[in-house]
Amino acid sequence: MLASILNLAANVGYPGVFLLVMAESAGIPLPGETALVTGALLASQHKLQIPVVIALAASAAIIGDNLGYLIGRKGGRWLLQRPGPFAGSRRQVLNAGIPFFDRHGQHAVFFGRWLIGLRTWAAWLAGATRMPWKPFATWNALGGVSWATTIGLVAYFAGTQGKNFIASFGIYGLVSTGLTFLAALLWRRRGRRRPRPERPPGAPVPRPVTRASGRPRLPAQSRATE
Repeated sequence: MLASILNLAANVGYPGVFLLVMAESAGIPLPGETALVTGALLASQHKLQIPVVIALAASAAIIGDNLGYLIGRKGGRWLLQRPGPFAGSRRQVLNAGIPFFDRHGQHAVFFGRWLIGLRTWAAWLAGATRMPWKPFATWNALGGVSWATTIGLVAYFAGTQGKNFIASFGIYGLVSTGLTFLAALLWRRRGRRRPRPERPPGAPVPRPVTRASGRPRLPAQSRATE
């Protein structure tokens, strides 16, 4: 099955890259990133043009993600919760994805483009969690263009070794990059919640605010008794 899909990208060329990337982004578990790598490798062999491959992959990623967002917004919860094949896995994706997108929706849309699995379901989850469309569209476009450019150029310059490099780097390096980013977010939130240090007993009380004349401002009751 996978070999047939890759042959589609290699034999059909530009349409194959576009369709596979768009389908994966819309929520269909197909190897869209592998199709992009295949197109870039063909470009390194002068069978395709790398600017066209990158432009088509970026456009397909943006269009597919927007389709997935609409599906998720209109009926994503129902589709993920309904009984049938992989019902447990679909409910697990929903239960874990909704709190995650509530906290890190914009960053998840951007960095999810590089993560296997999340790349397929990110748009659905963004729609199912009712993420506003404008920030979704902005971060989705940034992620789609960045992903297509970096993956396409790395595969193009790596030549025949690009496919194996992306497979290894995509699974290990990019996952670790995403985890590092999430850890940084959690550390930042923890720093914001850190309580302010209390004034130790016996410490001098801050001086009251003074008027322009330099005389201390007294409470109203004290002024009345003067």
